[in-house]
Amino acid sequence: MAELNRHLLGGARLSVFLLWVAALQLGWGICGAGFIMLDESLDPFSGLFACFFVALGLGAVVPAVFFLARGVRRDRRARERLVQWAALDGDRAADARLREPVLSVVWLLVSVALCALGLWISLAVPAEATGPGRGGHGELVYFVGAGLGLWISGLTGVVKAVGHYRLAVRLAA
Repeated sequence: MAELNRHLLGGARLSVFLLWVAALQLGWGICGAGFIMLDESLDPFSGLFACFFVALGLGAVVPAVFFLARGVRRDRRARERLVQWAALDGDRAADARLREPVLSVVWLLVSVALCALGLWISLAVPAEATGPGRGGHGELVYFVGAGLGLWISGLTGVVKAVGHYRLAVRLAA
């Protein structure tokens, strides 16, 4: 059970999660550069170069989204196995170790920070950065997309941390 728990909430799992979030943001940043270039392109050559940047960025965004979704599926499978394992052996002392309150709180704090940063980037920054003479549609698309990626990733982590804690409390009760 400890191995399943470590696989679900361990430090290595958090590191991999944050690595894929960073890859998502890097890819979206490259896409954003292409969107801004498309917004400002004056000739066909710079438009073609901007499309190349968008395609290059999508080449990083698609695998990051795939592996983040795969991580969610693996977490669901690990939770199901944890519940099945706990049903086989109802040792309260062993089940109390499943709570992992420190790891749950770390996941929760990191995820809430991602959510807050994502909401700020997708709502406040575009409101300040766009306007008459300030920015174009490319910047708006970049900021809203970057914030949305952070916000959804943060929500995934919050659901994981709260869901694990609720599961551990239910198993230990």
